[in-house]
Amino acid sequence: MKYKCLVFDHDDTVVNSTATIHHPCFVEFLREFYPGETIGLEEYFLVNFDPGFVPICRERYGMTDADLEAETRYWQNYVKSHLPAAYPGIREIMERQKAAGGLVCVVSHSFDYNIRRDYEANGLPAPDAVYGWERPEQERKPNPFPLEDIMRRFDLKPSELLMIDDLKPGYDMARAAGTDFAAVGWAYDIPEIERFMRRSCPLYFKKVEDLAQWLG
Repeated sequence: MKYKCLVFDHDDTVVNSTATIHHPCFVEFLREFYPGETIGLEEYFLVNFDPGFVPICRERYGMTDADLEAETRYWQNYVKSHLPAAYPGIREIMERQKAAGGLVCVVSHSFDYNIRRDYEANGLPAPDAVYGWERPEQERKPNPFPLEDIMRRFDLKPSELLMIDDLKPGYDMARAAGTDFAAVGWAYDIPEIERFMRRSCPLYFKKVEDLAQWLG
């Protein structure tokens, strides 16, 4: 093992979900509750990259806390009947990590129960810990709390963790926690995001098999 603990983002890192589930859901939500508003897939990726989903909801659409709760309920109902597929090769990376005695954790902006459902449905090993959207806002990425709590729970040093994520909030979280970070770009081809990740991150992987080979 290169790292005792691999910490995976979920959406667009482990499962192909933004293009197939989250973006269509948000477009439907806007159509119903914010007539005349919409957002394309590439722009949706970009605003999730920076400044993040909650800031853009507040700033662009003027959503209050109550509005955000309503959007979350809408999203929860939508994802109940939509199951994303895991990227080929992800299961093998996780199985190898677990077989070697390592840990697999998840830090995501999806809910814990959705993440565990997706893992089970795709035949992925059960994660050792999950930090999802159900956490208070100050305990979600990009706040370093999830990585710091993983280190506390499993008695790990920062050098023993690798955060694997496709977007800037994961990078910001890893940098704040002092852990290594691997940027991945197999979910989309968006030059602005790829340029930032390649420039800012020592590790960048465009294909799942490239990450698998590097992990050894």
